[in-house]
Amino acid sequence: MNFETSGRRLVLAGLVTALAGTDVRAQAVTAQAFVENLYRPYLDKGFRGQPYDEATRFFVPALAQGMDRDNREAKRRNEVPALNGDPFVDAQDWEISRLSIDVTASGDAATARISFQNFGETKRLVLELAKTPAGWRIAEIEAPSGSLRALYKLK
Repeated sequence: MNFETSGRRLVLAGLVTALAGTDVRAQAVTAQAFVENLYRPYLDKGFRGQPYDEATRFFVPALAQGMDRDNREAKRRNEVPALNGDPFVDAQDWEISRLSIDVTASGDAATARISFQNFGETKRLVLELAKTPAGWRIAEIEAPSGSLRALYKLK
């Protein structure tokens, strides 16, 4: 047996195991990269939106738990959940253009100011971000329709 080849296989297996289940896009190194990776796909005409129902990929644990709880309860009652649209564009339908992202970070917190046009109408959102062990996550979205934390009655 060739120990050099065997060692490479072990290193490769360890790397694959370490990355299994990890969403590299969601673990962007900077808050700016996290937000850009989240919003840039919306500029593509065929993009169907981020899978925000996978809440832990995007949101801090308390907000993700509130979203998941509401979705489960709505499904159980056969009702529409509290969030009835895409929280990242504050709309059910979109055609995004003129995207502008401005992120200001300070330690483990950051604020992202997002501006874009949706079907020609200018929208502005503010995202409060927190750095978690899983990477940058959204702690709040302030949109024209309201606050995401308020929607789920979180402090």
